[in-house]
Amino acid sequence: MELSARNQLKGKVTGVELGAVMANIKIEVSEPGVITAVITKESAERLGLKEGDDVTALIKSTEVIIGK
Repeated sequence: MELSARNQLKGKVTGVELGAVMANIKIEVSEPGVITAVITKESAERLGLKEGDDVTALIKSTEVIIGK
């Protein structure tokens, strides 16, 4: 997948917590270590996120986006 965002961190999913509406996704990256992205439960399910998945976290000034 090619992305235009410049602030990208490649990492591995180390935890997925699905709530009623939102999901917390923990991603291990080389710098700064582990980050947590809060995304909608629907997005987490659509991406099929699970522990061990390789993902890219996109950092914007107001949000973190996950691509798989």
